[in-house]
Amino acid sequence: MRSHDRSHEDFLQACSVMPGGVNSPVRAAGNVGCEPVFYDRAAGAHVRDVDGNDYVDFIGSWGPMILGHRPPEVLEAVRAQLERGTSFGAPCEAETELAREVCRLVPGAERVRMVSSGTEATMTAVRLARGVTGRPGIVKFAGNYHGHSDALLAGAGSGVATLGIPSTPGVTRGCVQDTIVVPYNDLSATRRAFESHTGQVAAVIVEPVAANMGVVAPGDGFLEGLRELCDDAGALLIFDEVITGFRLAPGGAQEKFGVRADLCTLGKVIGGGFPAAAVAGPARYLDELAPTGPVYQAGTLSGNPVAMVAGLQMLRLLQDAGTYERLDVLGAALAGGMGEAIARTGAPVSFSHVGSIGTLFFSPTPPTNFSDVRRCDTDAFARWYRYVTDAGFLVAPSQYEALFVSLSHTEDEISALCSTTEEALRVIYG
Repeated sequence: MRSHDRSHEDFLQACSVMPGGVNSPVRAAGNVGCEPVFYDRAAGAHVRDVDGNDYVDFIGSWGPMILGHRPPEVLEAVRAQLERGTSFGAPCEAETELAREVCRLVPGAERVRMVSSGTEATMTAVRLARGVTGRPGIVKFAGNYHGHSDALLAGAGSGVATLGIPSTPGVTRGCVQDTIVVPYNDLSATRRAFESHTGQVAAVIVEPVAANMGVVAPGDGFLEGLRELCDDAGALLIFDEVITGFRLAPGGAQEKFGVRADLCTLGKVIGGGFPAAAVAGPARYLDELAPTGPVYQAGTLSGNPVAMVAGLQMLRLLQDAGTYERLDVLGAALAGGMGEAIARTGAPVSFSHVGSIGTLFFSPTPPTNFSDVRRCDTDAFARWYRYVTDAGFLVAPSQYEALFVSLSHTEDEISALCSTTEEALRVIYG
């Protein structure tokens, strides 16, 4: 067993000044029977904790580290900006350059509003959709997580699901009365939601690939059906691409699946490892935001120059020839290796992936919606988590999260995780 003495002391100190000792609930590990490990440094696909233990990192800061940790070109751009200033509270050229790059890459994007987090981006997109349409209703899908703004915490995944919070105290009934929750991958239920709220639905917001209840792919025709339903009802279709944006393809899920959203939200990769996110879409919608339009949104640190230069360098590096083909090869290697481990052990588990993200579900068949995911054996998941973590792999401490592959991972490192998973499954299931 690895020693975590210093992490334990750090955790005790953290608990004395922070709720639960963490600044985001998904970092807590109580649901898998552990304390969170404190980390000290990272490079490439590797991280080291404060006790000196090394890990192959399959969290990647929950997605942003698509190139691996500390890519030299990003560090160089950040250092240069630090010499010029860390924050102006005023416009800088890097904002425009990054916005222009987003417009070039993301289908339908003509305008971009930079913000500092995915929560801000989805909150802004929903407010904008309501302002544009003059309607109150928002259709979302059970298990999709769109940040922690009040209206979108109904039926949410990610940490809300992990912690077993069905409806968060502090969110009033009035805040969610216009949020309509339907099952993911269920077009019939979505159609009924439109029919029972005729003329009231401003938008459908969806993770085009669900990644906050574990990775659940959209069923055949699901995204196309949402596009058709929104068109018929005069509602906007919002793709929450905080995770999938710039990861599945240069243009995200819109490019990969060939379905155009009216608005999309971006995060994670767009900040190059710094806090940044965005809402992107056609000018006719985005120009409704203040100061050109009446829909108000603001942020003191929005467009922070350090985050902007990091994100700009990240997006430029991702456009090197063969980048996404390589990511898909690595993602397929993870899926193939996990599949072989499952087949050899006969364990009642499954692996689901899209591109370079995937989840080992402790369920005999890959889930298609949140109800399926909730039936997974979370006790068995916790045993797997502890086994692979002790073997030197950093994975998310929740059945409802994803494994992230980066361009810094090698096939040998991926194979090692799969082999360790096979060992763990044999221990768990005898």
